Amino acid sequence: MTGVLVALDYSDLAKAESMAARLAEVVSGFKVGLELLTAVGPSAVERIASLGKPVFADAKLHDIPTTVERAGANLRDAGARWVTAHAGGGQEMLAAAVGSMGDNGGILAVTILTSFDDDTSLSVGFVDGVRGQVARMAALAGAAGAEGVVCSALEVDTVRRVEPRLKVVTPGIRLAGDASDDQARVVTPLMALAAGADYMVIGRSITASNDPVTTANEIRKSLDRSG
Repeated sequence: MTGVLVALDYSDLAKAESMAARLAEVVSGFKVGLELLTAVGPSAVERIASLGKPVFADAKLHDIPTTVERAGANLRDAGARWVTAHAGGGQEMLAAAVGSMGDNGGILAVTILTSFDDDTSLSVGFVDGVRGQVARMAALAGAAGAEGVVCSALEVDTVRRVEPRLKVVTPGIRLAGDASDDQARVVTPLMALAAGADYMVIGRSITASNDPVTTANEIRKSLDRSG
């Protein structure tokens, strides 16, 4: 069954903790991203993880291997179950990130941001477009020993073809009728389920709703019925 990870996109730790506490019984885990990490630091991961659900530290590490290894270890020590690192940093960097997690977690390699479309990809030199870049980065992630990758649900089939053992985490999830905001490759929860995502990351569609718990429950029930 595809898990739901709620993105706690806040700069205020109290707000993030409050939302996480409300949702802890109805979702699979939480994402702590750059906004909260830069506002609070790794202690944000520790505080959210204390609720007993896995935390996905979306740090998007991208630096020289030694720096990435040390940063990954800091997030692991704070309680992160997964840490993200850009696959574009290369196999050596990804392998260093993988080594930083030991037996206590795993690295999710970011293939290409869901704010990119084919035109954006071409503009930064990804000559094979989105799918070609996802395939290349998935192969690199597999070779480096990453636990999984982050990509749009639209490319899950590409990842499965290249590296079937990898877990696939899919951001860019919106409910039908929601604004896509700054995402270019958006799908609904049921589309992500049908694509075979292992986890889907949902933020504003839950956290900005009038009743986040009810919304999360309805998403979970619709996935259970369709799964």
